[in-house]
Amino acid sequence: MSMTIMILLKKKKLLLLLLLLLLLLLLLLLLLLLLLLLLLLLLLLIIIIIIIIIVLLLLLLLLLLIRLLLLLLLLRLLLLLILILLLLLLILLLLLRLLRLLLLLLLLLLRLLLLILLLRLLLVLRLLLRLLLLLLLLLLLLLLLLLLLLLLLLLLLLLLLLLLLLLLL
Repeated sequence: MSMTIMILLKKKKLLLLLLLLLLLLLLLLLLLLLLLLLLLLLLLLIIIIIIIIIVLLLLLLLLLLIRLLLLLLLLRLLLLLILILLLLLLILLLLLRLLRLLLLLLLLLLRLLLLILLLRLLLVLRLLLRLLLLLLLLLLLLLLLLLLLLLLLLLLLLLLLLLLLLLLL
């Protein structure tokens, strides 16, 4: 009785662990989705900045005809924008690395879940083997009892035969 209670408790603990792992997986998936949204926003921002840079270059070409001083100022602005673009590209690369690390963590969690499932299967197989051994022992006991009964019957038959012989003599 206590063994079955302990087994049920272990099963409940394993089920709780599985549920926790599934919740972790769902949270990781949500994080991945958020990261993908951030990456898309960054890409959109980079495209907007590139368009702004192209527009600024066109303005520079127009202003080159008007004043050289304004050209120098706009070139400084252009350099700043290029630096911002480079910084955004670096942030994008860092986010891609983080996404890769999260995917690796997700794979590790999946492997852990598979290992837990395999351990549960091994526990069930162990219980089945114990039950089979108990059944075999019971069968052997029944066979021994049958043999004892047969021996007793044979002894009774022999006694009866001896009594008959004595009566006949």
